[in-house]
Order: sequence, then C-alpha cells, then structure tokens
Amino acid sequence: MMDALIAAGQRLADALAAENAALARLDLARAAELAAAKIKASDAFAAAYAAQAKHGGRPLAAQHGATARLAGELDTLGAENRRLLERAIGIQSRVIETIAGAAARRARAEGPYRPAGAPPARAAVQPVALSTGA
Repeated sequence: MMDALIAAGQRLADALAAENAALARLDLARAAELAAAKIKASDAFAAAYAAQAKHGGRPLAAQHGATARLAGELDTLGAENRRLLERAIGIQSRVIETIAGAAARRARAEGPYRPAGAPPARAAVQPVALSTGA
C-alpha cells in the first residue's frame, strides 16, 4: 500500500513540476494542457492516501525517509504552483483590462453613428466675424 502512495505522490510531484515550469515561462497554453494531468495525479494521490489511511499502514523504516522527502517536495511544489498560478491570473487580468480599455476608447472615439475606421468627428467650430476697417 505504501509503495502505491509513494508512486502516486511522485506522479503528482512530476505533474506539479511540469506545470510550474510552464507557468514560470508564462507558457499559459502549455500550463493549461498540463492542468488535466495534474488533476488526474492529484485524484490518484488522494485515492492512494485514503486507501492507505483505511488500512492504517505506516511507512516501513526504509520508506520513512522517502515519504518525508516526498511530503516536503509536494509541499514546496504545491506552494510554488499556487504562487505561479496567482501570478499568471494577475497577468491575464491585466491583459484583459488593457484590451477592454482599448476597445472602450475606440468605441467612444467612433461614436454610435460613425462606421468603424472613420476619422473621429472634430470639435464644432464656432463662426467668427472679423472687421478689417478701422
């Protein structure tokens, strides 16, 4: 049982490391592709953990070091994954705000009755009278 839990934990660590690498490069398309593998590995780890807990097994002396290292690695990778995901979400939000702001400025400049691409209307010019005789 413990071997299955360690193997599932290592698969989860590998999935987190791969997604973290993509997120660190801001390769959001690749990170999104890797998310499914991370979720699958996470579900498998949770199932292996539940099975281990149900049977009450504890790591053998030889496995204790490996399980402690894996727990630390998963903790570190999970924290880094959260930080990188929050960073990516923040960047995505700024990009969306920039695009939406540009679209809104263009819509205001074009006005509701001018076709797209038409030059913006100029400010109304007030007539002025001049007298050249003194």
